[in-house]
Order: sequence, then structure tokens, then C-alpha cells
Amino acid sequence: MRKRLTMRLGTAGIGALVAVLAIAASPAYGMTRPADPVPPAGLSGLEPTGADMPTVGGNLGNQHYSGLTQITAENLDELAPTWRTHLSAVAPASANVGQQTTPIVVDGVIYVDTPSGGVIAVDGVTGDAIWKWDKPAYGTSTTRRGVSAGDGKIFTLAGGNRVVALDQATGAEVWAVQPTGANGEDLGRVGKVATVYYDGIVYAHAADGDRGAVVALDASDGHYLWHFFGGPKRGELFTGLDGVTFDASATWGPVQADGTDCAEEGGATSWMHGAVDTELGTYIMTFGNARSCTSSQNASGRPGDNLFSDTMVAVDARTGAFKWHYQSIHHDVWDMDNVHPPTLADITVDGEERKVAFYGSKSGHQFVIDRTDGKPVLPVTEQPVITDSRQHNTATQPMPETRLLPDCVVWEKLGADNIPGNPWRGVPNYNGYQADAEGNLVFSPDSYVSVDEPFLTYPAGSSGHREGCLYDPQFEAPILSTTSQNGGGDWSNNSYSQSTNLVYFPYGTNPVAHYDGAAANGLRAIGQYQTGGILAYDASTGEVAWRNHLGTDMSHGQGPLTTASDLLFVGQIDGRVLAMDAATGDVLWEFQTGSGISGAPVTYEVDGEQYVAVIAAGSTNPYGGSVTQGDSLWSFKLGGDYTTESGSQEGPATAPLTIRRPVGGAAVEGSTVGNTVLLARSSRTADTAASRDSVSQNGMQPTHLRVPVGTTVTFRNPGAETFPNFPNTKAHCATQFFEGEFNVKLQPGETYQHTFDRAGEYFFNDCTDPRPTGKIEVYLVPQDQPGALKFTPGTLQLGSETGLFTGVDGKVSAHFELPAGYTYDSGAVLVTPLSSAPIVASKVTANKNRVIVQFDADDVDNNVPAGEAALTLRINVLNPAGVQEQLSSTATVPVVK
Repeated sequence: MRKRLTMRLGTAGIGALVAVLAIAASPAYGMTRPADPVPPAGLSGLEPTGADMPTVGGNLGNQHYSGLTQITAENLDELAPTWRTHLSAVAPASANVGQQTTPIVVDGVIYVDTPSGGVIAVDGVTGDAIWKWDKPAYGTSTTRRGVSAGDGKIFTLAGGNRVVALDQATGAEVWAVQPTGANGEDLGRVGKVATVYYDGIVYAHAADGDRGAVVALDASDGHYLWHFFGGPKRGELFTGLDGVTFDASATWGPVQADGTDCAEEGGATSWMHGAVDTELGTYIMTFGNARSCTSSQNASGRPGDNLFSDTMVAVDARTGAFKWHYQSIHHDVWDMDNVHPPTLADITVDGEERKVAFYGSKSGHQFVIDRTDGKPVLPVTEQPVITDSRQHNTATQPMPETRLLPDCVVWEKLGADNIPGNPWRGVPNYNGYQADAEGNLVFSPDSYVSVDEPFLTYPAGSSGHREGCLYDPQFEAPILSTTSQNGGGDWSNNSYSQSTNLVYFPYGTNPVAHYDGAAANGLRAIGQYQTGGILAYDASTGEVAWRNHLGTDMSHGQGPLTTASDLLFVGQIDGRVLAMDAATGDVLWEFQTGSGISGAPVTYEVDGEQYVAVIAAGSTNPYGGSVTQGDSLWSFKLGGDYTTESGSQEGPATAPLTIRRPVGGAAVEGSTVGNTVLLARSSRTADTAASRDSVSQNGMQPTHLRVPVGTTVTFRNPGAETFPNFPNTKAHCATQFFEGEFNVKLQPGETYQHTFDRAGEYFFNDCTDPRPTGKIEVYLVPQDQPGALKFTPGTLQLGSETGLFTGVDGKVSAHFELPAGYTYDSGAVLVTPLSSAPIVASKVTANKNRVIVQFDADDVDNNVPAGEAALTLRINVLNPAGVQEQLSSTATVPVVK
């Protein structure tokens, strides 16, 4: 048990800014270092964390595993919030929201990035701010992923590519540097990735730019020690522990005629922090995809494997000397880099003790690599893949024997009884998979993909076409594949439990169409469901032990934390914190914070009490502006008694997420455009060659049409009667998915009409080229029914007998009187004052002229205030003519908590 100190570590009197400009120093091996670096208590390589969690990975091996056991499955119903701190409200205050960070805990104090990019120290017991560093003269880096601690300092990043050291006790700046290489090399954009401290050294990673290094700095004053680029310098030789010397730059092809060296402009940056193998004295880091000459998806100018892109690299932690590397993807043209923080462990494989690193994220693979030599511990084979001669694709790619996620998208039959369907289902018309008369998606060799055939080579046993599988090649035509640059594990951390010997892998499902010139390294197919979950696999075999597809994307910072009591804590972008059974994946406990979560929880102990903390600030991936942003740091303990302004312990439900990938463009009321959609036009009015037969994403005009239920919409392939100078010249389709409401192919000048008799979102795209995608939003106008709603009993008793949110139980019942001849259809929801997300009914009983609706009390409690509350019930009904309508009624009821 850790007794809480009353005096914080550090030197309290430092208040002046010590600005240390970039130092062009010789490499680390020639520099003096402080004699006695002082790591935080509890900082270790692979030992479970205890009272503190002094790194963003928990320990230096990024295991996110705690030895604390006070909170168990048996007492989870007692776990409740003990405090919440609005980080932006602390002076110097700001209105900033959103952050992708994970806290650290040292001596019972939480240190975490603020939404504005500063750093705050918060008392782990009370939630009171101890100090806050924000708004330096040179600015902050707004997106941050964690700080580190050591030598009485907190290390962070800031504006102008600065690494900054703050006094741990006061937040005063100790030094700030803009690191450059020994010969003045630009090391890239240092501003996002979490720093790592070990043995007097601070490691910082550059990302976002065309080239970026991992750089090591002396923790005492920030002077340069060494750096390592993912894109090597031309002619640079590397000799590994195996004694083999190689020229990494030769794997990028020759220098181009204009002098461009693809390796030095090729991306291959390190997006996430590394791991420290304290036993072997190694720093292990991961580098991202190549994206040069000419783009991430056009590799025609950079033949070869493109080292060290998509590679895990191990170097000497003190000198930066190269030890070994393992490349997970050769010659990447999909932005499929495996960049999550590497996780280290000592495990038993086939009866032998092995030192391993778990590596792999976006690909849905996990490579289990020997930390002593960089060789796979579990079987990996180089499997033949389809190649495109224009891309210089390599003939094979490394594939682990066991897979975590599907290799291919699923071409699932269209139909109203199959919604949303398989999480990895493909959007129709991509890759030439077109709907037949029954709605089955069948490959058509005469579709748009046929233009690639002269350049493709298929391995033996292949189907002879691209099925939407991992590493399917592309060039100019869009090819949908999985798992994608926004799927798999992306940059969320893993967790390794020393108790269960399971690795916990959060993932997202988000198939992407790749083609030369696609923005954001690929087009996430419009209209697809963007979901995800978490799985666990056996560290010693790679076999999946369990999978829980939770329904929201978990690949963008939603990292898990496991404990020795076999609990798994994880946050979701919908604001919920979950406690799960680490052995089975069952959800045992959940709490709504009120804003999205894009970082990992931490756990710590002070004065014998275990706490769990998480920052709920929101982010944007992959749901954009629909994510509820915030600035809250929450802490929980057994018997926590914090309540929010509403009188509930939980925050209100977050706004509804845009789960389906949205179309571009603002919504257009159908009445303003004659309820007509023009197919394959980039402009509704331009009679130009550039506008006709459009293949752009906004090639349906309008892309988003809003019409009331009962509207007949006309789909037109505009010919000369619409655009006399430049009519469409090709046939175009309107294929509705995934319900399969319609699938028509129209020649220029032809039209098709469809009447929409039910509310919903109806996406459709074009078989000629699947990129143009539109949506018909069919809505109901609520018709108010004054006095129709009554709650029974008339006062809502939402209090908890235990005083904790877990004790809120029971039902909220409401009666809705229907007009004569009306019958209940669907969609009973309760609209509450505190959340824009309506509450879905748990039970609906439809009687003649009356609907009885029940809601779970714990769903209602955090979304209504104590006192008088106006609640609105909405239901979809069928009128006497069988036409769908929506009725609503509002009642004001007393709420007691």
C-alpha cells in the first residue's frame, strides 16, 4: 500500500523559463550524462504497475496491466465516480474540448494533456488542480497523446516542434528545445506523440510530416543524443545483431531524374510512442506507411520494400545503434501501417520461455516477435498476393498463421431482413460486385474493374478477380478492401494481462476503397456501417479467446486496461466506460461520462484505496462532428459519491453518432429540386464536359435529399434534354443499399421513380463507378397530441437505494392515447431535457387506442434533472389509411432523486 506523500517531488522554487535552442551536438555516445537519473516510483519494464501508473503504457513495456486487486467483479456494483474535473475550466481557462491522451499517475498525482494542448497536474484523491501549464508564448500542440515523468520533471511537446520539460511540483518550465540532428538535420514535426522517459533519456517521435525521426534527448537539459529516421538517408548502411549489413535506402528504388529521393520524402513516420526493453537495453519503435513518389496509394515511383516503412525497429536505448527490424507490410500502397505502441511480454511458447513484442494493428494481424533478434515466434508465412505491374507490388506479404480479423469483406445479399448485416460487409458495386434480381452481389467481369486486368497477375489458386481482401492492388480504379487505414487496431493500445496470458486488441471495421489520388489515404465507402469492438487472443498461440463486437469504433485511442483481478476497463467514443470480464469479454459494468473517450483508462492506489480514472474529452475519428466533445477527467472508486448537476452520478448520454459513413454536402429539401436526383453529375446546373458522367463522391445531385414519407422521387440519368451541350454518355445505376429497395440501370435520358413510404436513410450508388453516392433521408413530421401522454405513477422516482448510480433500478412507464383508427408501428423513444439522444423503449405494448411504453430507469436517470422535467414521447404509427405518421406528446412530471 502506498501512503500518500504530503510534499510533491521536484524543486518548488523554479519559475523561470530556460529556453534551450536547438543544439547541434555529436551523437549520444560521446556526451556526458547526469550521474543519477531519478525515475518515478514504480517505473518498470515488465512488472505490473501498483500504486502508480507512471507511463502512458502503464509500464515501459506498454502492457497497460495493473497488479491492483481491490476492485473486483464481485464488488463492481460499488464502483462509482468520486470526482470529476473540467480541465479547461482550470485557470488559465479556455473553451477547448477534445483530446486523444492517456493520463499518467505518479505519487498519487495525475498528469495529463489538456484539450488545449497544455499539461495539468490533478490530485488523484480530490480532483483538485495542483498546477496547470498552458498557452506558452510559442504555442501548444493541440492534439496530444500523453506525457512522461522522470528526474522530477514532466516531459511534453509544444508549438514549433518543441520538447518541453516542466517542474513536476510546480509546472514551471525547466527547459524547452527544438531538436535537430547532429548535423542540423530537420527531424520532422514533433508535436503529437506521447513522450517516453527512461534512465535519464526522453524519447520523442515526429509524425504528420513527409519525414520524421524518433529522437532521444538528455532529460537534464534537453540536449540531443541520437535520432533514427524511418526513411533512411541514401547509402546509409545498417548492421544488425545477426551481423548482416544492408543498405535500407536501396529498397526505395533509385533517385528520380529530378533528384527526388523517395526515402527522404517518404513519410515512414512514427505515429505512436515506443517501448523500452529494460533487460536488453533496447528501445522498440514502429514506423508508418510510405507516402511519396507520388502518393501513399501510387507507388509506381518507389519500387522495393521501402524500409523502414511499416516496420518495427529495435535500437540501443542509450546510443540509438540499430539492432534489428521486422517489416509487417512490404511496399505499402494502402496506408496499412501497424503503428500502435508495441507491447512487450515474457511468455511461454511450446514450453519455452520467450521474450516477445506484440506488433500489428491496422492489418488485423498480430505478429509475435522475439525481442532478442526480431524473428517471429509464432508462425508467419510469405503468402502470394495479387500484383499490379504499375504499382511494383511485391509478390508476397507476411501473414501470421492465425488471424484476428477477416481477410476479406463479405459480399452479403441486399435485403430489408439483413440490416445492418455482417460488420465486414462490402458496399455494392465496388470491385464489380453488382446486385442480381434477387439482391445477391455477384462479380461482373465487365464492370469498371476490367480496366486493370492487363496489369494484374494472380497467384495460383486465386479466384481470378479481386474480392476485397487484404492487399488487393489498385491503381486508378477504386478497389474496396479490408481492414483499411481506419480499421483494424489503428493506433489504440493493446493490453497484456500477466494473469490471463491474453492480449486485448480493440478494433474498428471500416473497409476502404483505395485508388491513386484518393483523399485521406483512401475512401471510406460512403454508406457503410463504421463499427468495432474488442477481442482477446492467447499470447502463446495467437488463437482468439473471445470477441465482443460492441458496436462503436474502438481503433482510435480506445485502449484497454487490465488488472490482476481479471477486469478490463475501456472507454468508448459514445462516452461510456466499460468494465468487462477479462476472461470472457462479458460487460459487467458501464458508466456514461457525457463525452467521447479517445484514450486509455488508468488505475492507481492512494491510502489503500484503488481508483480508476479516464479522460473523456472526445475526438473525431471516425465519426466526425457527431462525437460529443468535452474536457472531463473522471475518477472512480468503491463507494464514490460524486453527483453531477442533474443529481445523477452519470453524465447525460452523448449525441447520436453518425455510424454510417455520411455523404458529402448539405441536406437539400426535395421540394426545392422537384424531388429529383441527377445521376453521375458533379453539378446540378453546369452543362460542361467536366461535370458529365461524374465519378466523384458528390456525383449524385444532390447527394443528400430530404423528403417526407410518401414522396415519389425521380432518379434521372440526364441526357440532351437536360444538358444539351454535354449530356451524360454512359449508362448509370441507382443501387439502393443495404435494404435493396431498388436497383435500376438507366441510359442517358431515362428516369425511374420510387415512392418512399417509410422513414429512414436510403443510400444508393452507381454501378458504372461506385464512388458517386447519394442518400435519401425520408422523415416524418411529428404531430403533437396534447394531453395524450401520461406517466404512471405521476412522479418519477429515480433515486438509488444505495446512493450509487448502480442502484438505480426499475422502469419508467408511460401511456400514449392514440386517435381512433391509428395503430402503433415502431420507434417509441423518449426525448429528455439533458441529451439530444432519444432513449429507446425497453418494452412496448400496443392495445386498441393506447400504447404502453416502458423505459429502463437507469437510462432515464442521467438524462433528466431533479425537479420539474418536460418529457416528450414520440411514436411511429399507421393512420387509418395505412400510411406511416409520427405522433408526439409532452408531459411535465416531477422527478425525485
